[in-house]
Amino acid sequence: MAASDDIDNLIEKHADWRGATLAEARRMILEVDPEIVEEWKWMGSPVWELDGILIVGDIFKAKVKLGFLYGASLEDPHQLFNGELGGNQRRSYELFEGDELQEEPFKELVRAAIERNRAKPAKPAKPAKKKAGR
Repeated sequence: MAASDDIDNLIEKHADWRGATLAEARRMILEVDPEIVEEWKWMGSPVWELDGILIVGDIFKAKVKLGFLYGASLEDPHQLFNGELGGNQRRSYELFEGDELQEEPFKELVRAAIERNRAKPAKPAKPAKKKAGR
């Protein structure tokens, strides 16, 4: 099954505000850049990637969590991040029943995450191993 099918099924399984919120976030994420790829990881989490992981989405009993893997390194001028604030890497935008997903500020964060992934230095190539006997 394709990752997009798994995400569709997750949204359908949660036919309340949580599924609708994740569907809305998904639409917004995919509108930011046509190169964004949807994945299904960690035994049931939608993941959006472009030059690395951007966002992990999760549905919980009382919230929808949009976790930015490198959110701590992103500017958040609209102060959307309201979860995972104590760490030095991740930040999340957590939505509860009645919350409105702020489209333009959210898309700005997605763009910033893409820029961060593209700006990270490339890993140096591993030196070739010497063959035995030479």
